[in-house]
Amino acid sequence: MADFRVIHKTKYSYDDFVAYCHNMAHMYPLTTTHQDCYRTHVTVNPKPVVSSFRRDYFGNQVFLFSVEDPHRFLEVVVESTVRTHQSFDFDLSKSTPWEHIYDLIHESALDADLQAIEFIQPSPFIPSKQLYSDFISNIFTNNKPVFQGALELTQYIFQNFQYDPKATNINTPLEQVLFERKGVCQDFSHLMIAALRSLKIPCRYVSGYLETLPPPGIQKLQGSDATHAWVSVYCPTFGWMDFDPTNGKMISEEYIITAIGRDYSDVSPLKGILFGGGKHKLKVEVDVLREQI
Repeated sequence: MADFRVIHKTKYSYDDFVAYCHNMAHMYPLTTTHQDCYRTHVTVNPKPVVSSFRRDYFGNQVFLFSVEDPHRFLEVVVESTVRTHQSFDFDLSKSTPWEHIYDLIHESALDADLQAIEFIQPSPFIPSKQLYSDFISNIFTNNKPVFQGALELTQYIFQNFQYDPKATNINTPLEQVLFERKGVCQDFSHLMIAALRSLKIPCRYVSGYLETLPPPGIQKLQGSDATHAWVSVYCPTFGWMDFDPTNGKMISEEYIITAIGRDYSDVSPLKGILFGGGKHKLKVEVDVLREQI
């Protein structure tokens, strides 16, 4: 168990005045079996004329706001208090063999199984192509328990792909990530999801935060953390389990969940429409601070 204070600052600076803007933010940590979110406070500058909270289709807490006064910058600060729980010990070899999952969830009358079906389908950033099933054919062999295979795939991506923030951007095709074997957490999560969905295994894209620690003797820099992404895989009876291909492991207490969807398009931290502004500069600072219990 661990307590965290998370501060997420986003600032846009524009070359010209923005007449008005409408925005949607996924920055509100969820309360799940993995964690409890006790408090979230949002500050927007300039002050919005209209703002509200709602739950989206996937159950995420979404903050909607509109700034209708002309402005040259927009700053959004979200501060949350979260307690995460230690992951339970589970024998991955006891999970269902991957070949049986598709038939099991289609024959089931359980809501959880039926809801998992949509996470097999292609989504905006994750196409359905044969090359993704070829990519994992040596991992998902006959009767491989699905969670065991997911962990092996997680470790394979970690060991064989290079983390390189300069290699990709939001519009980089997933095939390029596969062929060049470079990218960031978003790319590796999309790739893992594409591979698993090609085998008709339900999986979701998870966005959130990860506590990072500086080298021994070095003070942690303010704003040096970042948003993170990983993958949640479904198995009938056992439910969802989360894997981080960027770091080659299952998630643990240092992970904080903010939103869940089909891919990045469903959970972008901040997006919207604006009128005017010209070119802009974006600055993001994230602090994940462990509190004493």
